[in-house]
This record gives sequence, C-alpha cells and structure tokens, in this order.
Amino acid sequence: MLSLTPQIILVSAILTAALILLITEKITVDKTAMGIMVALSVTGVLTPGETISGFANPAVITVGAMFLLSHGLIRTGGVDFLSELILRLSKGNKTGATILVLLTVAVTSAFINNTPVVVLFIPIIMGLSCECDFSPSKLLLPISYASILAGSCTLIGTSTNIIISDLSTNFGFEPLSMFELSQAGIPIAITGILFLFFISPQILPGRTAPVCELDETKANRYIAELIVSPDSPLIGEKNIIDHAQTHLGLGVVEIFRNGNIFDPVRRPITIKEKDILLIKGSAENIVSCLNKQILELAHGEEDMGFGQGLENDLIVELIVPPLSGLLREQLLSTDLQNDPQIKIIAIRSRRHHYSYRKIKTVKLKIGDTILVRCPREKLSTMRNSNDFIVVEDIHHTMINTEKAKTAAGIFVGVVLCASTGLADILVCSLTGVFLMTLTHCVSLKDAYRSLESEVLLLIVGTIALGIAMQKTGATLVYANAFLGLFQGMGPNTVLLGVIALSSLCTHILSNNATAVLLLPIAVSTASSLGVDPRPFIIGICFGASACFATPIGYQTNLLVYGPGRYRFSDYLKLGMPLNIMVIGLSTLLIPLVWPF
Repeated sequence: MLSLTPQIILVSAILTAALILLITEKITVDKTAMGIMVALSVTGVLTPGETISGFANPAVITVGAMFLLSHGLIRTGGVDFLSELILRLSKGNKTGATILVLLTVAVTSAFINNTPVVVLFIPIIMGLSCECDFSPSKLLLPISYASILAGSCTLIGTSTNIIISDLSTNFGFEPLSMFELSQAGIPIAITGILFLFFISPQILPGRTAPVCELDETKANRYIAELIVSPDSPLIGEKNIIDHAQTHLGLGVVEIFRNGNIFDPVRRPITIKEKDILLIKGSAENIVSCLNKQILELAHGEEDMGFGQGLENDLIVELIVPPLSGLLREQLLSTDLQNDPQIKIIAIRSRRHHYSYRKIKTVKLKIGDTILVRCPREKLSTMRNSNDFIVVEDIHHTMINTEKAKTAAGIFVGVVLCASTGLADILVCSLTGVFLMTLTHCVSLKDAYRSLESEVLLLIVGTIALGIAMQKTGATLVYANAFLGLFQGMGPNTVLLGVIALSSLCTHILSNNATAVLLLPIAVSTASSLGVDPRPFIIGICFGASACFATPIGYQTNLLVYGPGRYRFSDYLKLGMPLNIMVIGLSTLLIPLVWPF
C-alpha cells in the first residue's frame, strides 16, 4: 500500500477545500476553479504548463462549441416548431400535453444541451397549464429529469459525456462513439420517463401558476401583496383559502411570514398579524378589501392603482436563467427598476420571499422568480433580453427564424459526421459553429453569451486537479482505499459502487466535476481488478448524470425550482426512487453491452 507523501496530503487538502467551496457556494465555481489552479501552481505540485493544459483540452473546446451550436439552433427557431406543435395538439388535454412535452424534451435533449431546452419549455408549460388546466409543478420537474435521462443516450447529449470520452483517450482507450451509450441509455431513459409519467402526478404537489387567468381573453385579475392589519378579522383564521374565496372573492396563492414562504394548499397555517398574503383577484374585490381595512398594501408607499386605466397591463413572472447577466448581482435592470410603468411585486428566491423594499439588496440566483406588472408593450424589450425568461409568453420569441432550416441542417450535418466517424467530434462542432456564423444563423457576439464560462473554467480547473492527482499518486491511493470497501467482491459489485459513488458526488458537485475527479479512480480500480476499464468508464457516464434527488446538483433542476415552487423534499420523493432505478438498471445493462 502506498504511503501518504507530503504531495499527496497537499493535493488531498486542495481537493477537500475545493469540494467544500463547491458544496457551500461561498464563492462562485469559476473562482473555485481558478483557486485550484493557483494553489497547484504556487505550491509547485504542477508546472505552469501543466496547470493551464486544460485550456487546450479537446473536451473544453468541444463543449464550448456545442454550447454555440445549441444557441444557434434555439435562437433561429430550429426547435420552435416543436413547441408550436405541442400547443396545437394538446389543447384541453392534460394527458396529451404531458406525453408530448416529455417526449419532445427527451428527443431534443439527446442532441442539444439540455439547459436551453428546459429554458425553452418553462414558458411553454406555464402557458399550457393555464390552457389545459393543470398544475405546472406536476410537469416542470419531470421535464428536467427527462432531459437528464435523454442526455445520457448520446455523446453530445450532455457535456459530461464529451469530457469523459476525451479524458478516456488520455488513458489510452478508445473515445466514445456518437450512439455507443444509446445501447443502455435508451432503455434506461424509456423506463425513467414511464416512471415520471405515471408516478410524478401522484407525488408532486399541485400548485396553480399566479399568472393564470391574467391574459387578455379573460376579465382583468391582479396580483398583489396584502398585509394582515392589526384589527383584521382574518387573524386566527385556519382555512384562509376557503375564507378568502367565499367572503372576499380573492384567491390566496402564498403566505409570507418572516421572509419565509408557506403554501396554504400544502400546509394550512393560522393567520397572524403582519402575515403577507400574495393574493389574486379582480380590481373591485381587492379595492373593497382595502377599503374595509381587512388587509393593507404590504408596501404602502407603492400605489398599485387597481382598476385605474390598466386594461393593457399584464401580470408576468420573470425567471432568471443560467445565462442571465444579472446572476449574483443586485437587480439593476433599467427597465425593471427605474421604469415608472413597471411595478415589481415580489421576488421569490428558492424558499425565501423578498418584498419590494428589500428587492434592491437581493442578489439574484438561477431560477429566482420576479413577479411584475407591466404594460403589454414593455414585454418586447424583456423578451429580447437574455437576462429573463418571460413566463407570460407561451411562444418563446426567436430571432432570424428564416434561418431555422439552415441551422437545423448544419446541426444534423454535425451529428451525422460525428456519428459516422467521418471526422472527430471536435472538428465537426467547430465546423458547425463556423458555418452557422458564416450563414448568419447566429452572430458570434450574440453566441458568446451562450458560452457557460463557469462550466468551461470548472472543467479546466478540475482537469488540472486530475493531473495533480495522477502525478502525485493520489489517484492510486484513493483507488486502493475504495477497493478496500469491496474486498473479495466481483466486478459487478464494484461497478455498482462506482456508479453509486458517481451519483452521490454529482448531487454535491457538478456532473462535470464529478466525471473529471472520479474517472481516474474508476480506471485504476478496473486495472487493479484485472478487468476491462470500459464498463467503469461507461458507468461514470451514467452515474455522473444520475442527479435527481436534490435541486443543487444539476442546473436544470435548479432552474425549475422557482417557477415550480418546489421544496427540497419534492426532489427527494420523486428523485430518490428514480436515482435508485437508474443506478440499478445501469449496473445490470452495462456488463451486457460492455463485458468485463
């Protein structure tokens, strides 16, 4: 057994610090990645050339190119016809809408980065929920899970597979082919999607979207924050939903108390003084309630002006997407903060609520939801911004739609060339980006915003950490320690352990970081057992993407957290069984396709 040298201890300390920072998010992941590289170079573990070698890694370039290709396809409307088809075919039919959405998301996510796919479908689902009368929370989390399941079916379905394919060549193994993972991925995805279709409606809560009933075809209804006054007859009321509907004509969406959010449908609570109610109702009923001093405006200095020439106003939810320029920034959008025609009602950030007075100090995160009232003509500005997803929109606005066929043709060409082995995936993806810019499907200036720099820099930083682990012998030490848990057991049991370990880590770290950190350990483990490492490499692919039990491990899970108004427990109840199912099926199927 290898001894723990000072360098191994140092690398282990850097690894531990990196894990803590990635889990706690005390600093951003790109800063953590830079800190890894700085620590490894300053301590002399790696040379300067070794430290930055990740920038030249084919995985980084390929993943970046795929981000650009996905952006070009989305922005030209190459996928928009799918949403249009769903809207036409599923009107009034909840079952049909669910089937079409899950299948469309799955098929699309197998070839396109799943983050923009989920971004595209959030407003579609919110619109469908109003038209087909179902709760969006029943479907938002399942589309995230379906996109993850389908992304594991092809090489380009997720950046993790591309990274693993390129890193495996560093160990002298063949890269993954375009559809190699499909042999096990498709059965797993089909089983998982069937599970979501039948089980998620039973497990996930049903919550109405606040923006429903607020379109131009129905009587104007408004959203407002009203506070329970000291002498309000509502104090002590235990069934506020029925009471408000029967006696006040108002619908209670949520209750805010001490900055926390309570769902009165899911958790009835007794109303107290100073509780803030997020209510939905007609202008007449709201004004009547205020005149009778049953409730008061939560921020009295703001004149909501109910019923005063607001027939062209809309209540909309704005969701902060992964590519927003406002991430980790205070709300500094000129249109939202300084435009007197736009009223910001509230911001909900995960499980916390912020009233208007606190909005300027809130730092926005992925999936945060901003509830605003604005004139219809103001929507065009927000639709064309990458800073928000406008939930009121059923149709996601695209640009250069006349280039949709060209963009789709280029993308199909990239997939065909890469899958047939005509050229390397790196060459194919770069060529595709070049052709999209040459044909004006997308401008490079616009496309650069789709480069998820945090993801790319994290890959570079973890590649450097992986090099350090191999160079110092830490990888072999970890492999021996891991093997000790499975002493005397067969390769199937060890494979189960590798997949389960990958899945556990990806709930804490990103799936890319998990893949980079665990791949060397998996290869060393297989070599120690004297078996083919290929099944273990494939196991990392499926394990690193099996992130269903928490909202923090995968970007799309976090993206639907706000609009679905989920709780951490919702992910556990639906995601944990799905996680176990994927781990079990992977362990059974991988040895059948890739024998030891």
